[in-house]
Amino acid sequence: TNRLGDTLKQYYPQALEWFDHRDTVLFCDFVTRWPTQMHARKARKSVLEAFFKAHNLRSATLIATRIEAIKASKPLTQDVAVITSHRLLALVLVEQIRITLQAIDRFDREIAALAPTLPDYKLFSNLPGAGQALAPRLLAAFGEQRERYATAGELQMYSGIAPVLERSGQKSWVHWRLRCPKFVRQTFVEWAAQTVNKSFWAGAFYQQQRGKGSSHQAALRALAFKWIRILFRCWKDRTPYDESRYLDALKKRSSPLLALLDPEKAELKLAKA
Repeated sequence: TNRLGDTLKQYYPQALEWFDHRDTVLFCDFVTRWPTQMHARKARKSVLEAFFKAHNLRSATLIATRIEAIKASKPLTQDVAVITSHRLLALVLVEQIRITLQAIDRFDREIAALAPTLPDYKLFSNLPGAGQALAPRLLAAFGEQRERYATAGELQMYSGIAPVLERSGQKSWVHWRLRCPKFVRQTFVEWAAQTVNKSFWAGAFYQQQRGKGSSHQAALRALAFKWIRILFRCWKDRTPYDESRYLDALKKRSSPLLALLDPEKAELKLAKA
């Protein structure tokens, strides 16, 4: 998609302005059908409307705005050599993206069919923000061998979520772990981001970290670090995560996080515990 974007910027940058995402069938089909600004501008309004509706775009306002932008567009260049060479490359790249999207869809279908058959799937499928995409990834990150990790700290270090503390003489510094399975680390960070607005305490913890001066990514890694400790115990005990029970545990420990929670929502959750 980066190569396609760079190619389109050379002769047809308007296509990048008309669409928010390049890794979609909609974008691929549009560039294939109208590979230059001239082709798009000459297309009839009714044809463009039918195209967008056929790709499940139902917003009349968005369709009208997009068509208006297409009709008002002006060519970046009229150099035939520039347009022809980059048009050919763009079409090749679009076909590569299209095949990749088909492959991803095939993997998604296989994962969706296989994941629910695994014994630990329910431990992860009902987690806040997990969904069909992240639940199987979390399941794969933990695995099925309970003896593999003796403590949550081992998983935190293996996944790369736990930072590294180095010392030399009287100096010490902390940096993130470079040698780790990057996709596993990415899984925990991406899932932590999904829980910020779906878990009461996770949202409060994230805001607490930002209040301390942490960047967005640093706050998410800190949240992922905390989540791993919680999920590790659920995984070890084969007990599904329960938000209300965890809030009750925070209350018993007089956790400062409770002060950051919405009192009414927190009490409602605690009442269910």
